[in-house]
Amino acid sequence: MTNPLLARFIGVPALLAPHMRERFESTLAGMAAHEHANALLTANAYAEDGFWPAADDWRAAYRPYVIKDGILQIPVKGVLLHDFPWALGSWATGYIYIARALERGLADPMVQGIALLVDSYGGEVAGCFELVDKIYAARSAKPIAAFAHEYAFSAGYAVASAARKVAVSRTGGVGSIGVVTAHVDYSEAMKEMGVKVTFIFAGKHKVDGNRYEPLPADVQARIQSRIDALYDVFVKSVARNRSMEEKAVRGTEALDFTAAEAVENGLADSIAPLDDGIAAFSANPSDADDQEGDDEMSGSVPAAGAAATAQAALDAARAEGVTAGKVEGRTEGRAEGVAEGATAERTRIGAILGSEEAKGRSELAQHFAFNTSMSADDAKAALKAAPKQEAAAADPLATAMSGVKNPQVGADANADQSDDAKAQALAGSIVTAYRGKPAAAA
Repeated sequence: MTNPLLARFIGVPALLAPHMRERFESTLAGMAAHEHANALLTANAYAEDGFWPAADDWRAAYRPYVIKDGILQIPVKGVLLHDFPWALGSWATGYIYIARALERGLADPMVQGIALLVDSYGGEVAGCFELVDKIYAARSAKPIAAFAHEYAFSAGYAVASAARKVAVSRTGGVGSIGVVTAHVDYSEAMKEMGVKVTFIFAGKHKVDGNRYEPLPADVQARIQSRIDALYDVFVKSVARNRSMEEKAVRGTEALDFTAAEAVENGLADSIAPLDDGIAAFSANPSDADDQEGDDEMSGSVPAAGAAATAQAALDAARAEGVTAGKVEGRTEGRAEGVAEGATAERTRIGAILGSEEAKGRSELAQHFAFNTSMSADDAKAALKAAPKQEAAAADPLATAMSGVKNPQVGADANADQSDDAKAQALAGSIVTAYRGKPAAAA
């Protein structure tokens, strides 16, 4: 029986680091073995009321909202999943959870800056770039920095790149800017077993890419075209986020890079231990917005070559006839319009969220502020006409889970067991989940 979580990645494009495949698959196998994680997977991902559980609710551990020294720390860890509104330790994080934590942090006056704590080897395509765009837009409202501790690969790097600054731990790495899928052909094996599958269908392409027949050249070409289109989205997003030329991003050829290499080629800004990097960010959050000044974060290794990379990008843009104002960030040609636009956006968001009309309608106000381009006046008019939010109804998931004796998810679920027992239990769950499993996409 195929692991239901792993099945989400079979036969579809994915943003994963192939060399982390074993870690990726074992993580999903372990998750699938826990019935409580499955209950969380079936929760309403888009529920508005009661999204943030009370502090004494067991679910609060899986929707953390942690502010330290004015910095909201948002985990971006493990496998990144679409339609998943939770953060399960180092196992998996949902794009929806990250987006909701971001929205709450932007509206929270106690939050002076937002830190993305990244340790991910990738995830699903669906939902990734919508989140990336949201983070990129939000960094005009509050300082946002990403800390790769240890890894920010593929989808993990896409999310990290949207921050103003990216710091990497000394032994960490970033990159793997690429898209992958796979087609599995069982036709020869089926033939040897004397099994033949006959499809009865309507529509010429209805069974394209099935695993019981060799992949036709024209079908492979269409799949490749889709992969190329998604790759273009990835490249353009990173180029925009990091103020790099698309050619330079493509030139990475989906390689992953050490911390020093990432600083040299412009994918990161500094090398810093996680604690030191966050401490420096807490001391001066606005440093993450200072793209024209010193790129080093206090306590970090000097970003050797970063300035040269930025200047090379600027020179290339000028050579191609692109105005210097289009190169945002560290370059000295940054257009005044960028700063003016950022100021105007902050003013618009503040006017909506701080209005009288937003009181009692915070969810709708946040939607207007962060997910639309409505003017402050239009948003306030719409808010005034909308009914105020009712008190959150009892959460159906909480009711369903109330009878569970040990609602724990993750590696700590069997804390009373010995290390050997834990290892045996995990190994058993992996073997059970993979028994009879067909080959899957990397």
